[in-house]
Amino acid sequence: MPQVRLVGPGGEQVGVVRIEDALRLAQEADLDLVEVAPNSQPPVVKIMDYGKFKYEQAQKLKEARRHQANTILKEVRFRLKIDTHDYETKRKRAEGFLQAGDKVKAMILFRGREQSRPEQGVRLLQRFAEDVAEFGTVESTPTIDGRNMTMIIGPHKSKADAKAEANAKKAERKASMNAAAAPADTETTNEG
Repeated sequence: MPQVRLVGPGGEQVGVVRIEDALRLAQEADLDLVEVAPNSQPPVVKIMDYGKFKYEQAQKLKEARRHQANTILKEVRFRLKIDTHDYETKRKRAEGFLQAGDKVKAMILFRGREQSRPEQGVRLLQRFAEDVAEFGTVESTPTIDGRNMTMIIGPHKSKADAKAEANAKKAERKASMNAAAAPADTETTNEG
């Protein structure tokens, strides 16, 4: 005769009962009998509202996904003959991405004869990696992909850490703004 370990609707342990008794108790309570641990001996079943159970599981999953920080791959494109000012702009942009916890894909676009000088592209990407080394490390070395050369740089801190840090700074700024806006209680004396 098959037996199950029954858990009541309030989470209370009923004990090991025959499956027929468990089904009857669930019907009497106008609830469902759900198997929650099929691999244990005997299997564990719980009297509950299955629709509500499914809904709560979906909500937990949704909440977990919402709190999961997704690392995004941001792209920074260069030309082989990039102007110093343009290079600095791209570097600052990449540093911002890395500080926010995103990966950066540095890409050099080769035109015409530039394709015959890939070593210059490698040098430029290595220089770029050294310039942003404070914020990220090279995850994949420069590789040629058709007319492009790409390199991936990963952030030192995770997206979640970066987000938490940004929120802390935001709260700190807000607190200092509120403190500055509050009227001062100190009396000023005119000395002259």
